[in-house]
Amino acid sequence: MKNISFRNDVLPLKNELFRLALRITLNKAEAEDIVQETMIKVWNRRDDWPAIESIEAFCLTVCRNLALDKCKGMAGRSEPLDTAGRDDKADGSFASDPERQAMLADSVGIVRRLMDTLPEKQRCVMQLRDIEGKSYKDIAEAMGISQEQVKVNLFRARQAIRKKFTETERYGL
Repeated sequence: MKNISFRNDVLPLKNELFRLALRITLNKAEAEDIVQETMIKVWNRRDDWPAIESIEAFCLTVCRNLALDKCKGMAGRSEPLDTAGRDDKADGSFASDPERQAMLADSVGIVRRLMDTLPEKQRCVMQLRDIEGKSYKDIAEAMGISQEQVKVNLFRARQAIRKKFTETERYGL
């Protein structure tokens, strides 16, 4: 297809791969290891690159599979994602209103914790679509499911988050 360069096409995906691995494993150190393993696996498959339609989808698939394998081995040893991988700098639009800034930070923290409770497939789809901004087609390729399944899982994930968030806001933690 096209000439793929590790430096220009694969290496820039490391942050995206880290966020996906972190969302699955819920452990920063494990996510870093998974990204390294992903990069090594992708590099070792460099002879197959010309046949790969989307190197990004390929990398996401490798990362997702490695993360799921790690999770099977970790079973229950996860930590909350409240602060992991998050940029703590304030949004300039709220700079003059610390109360709104604190409320937004609390809401984001609640949504992150609620996302952690979702089933793995829904959590991955929501991460890739709502946080990474991937297309339905790219998500379907990366996860090995149909675009319709992506849409269904995303709908269910958003619905569950909305319901739990509303309950949390109404009754508190």
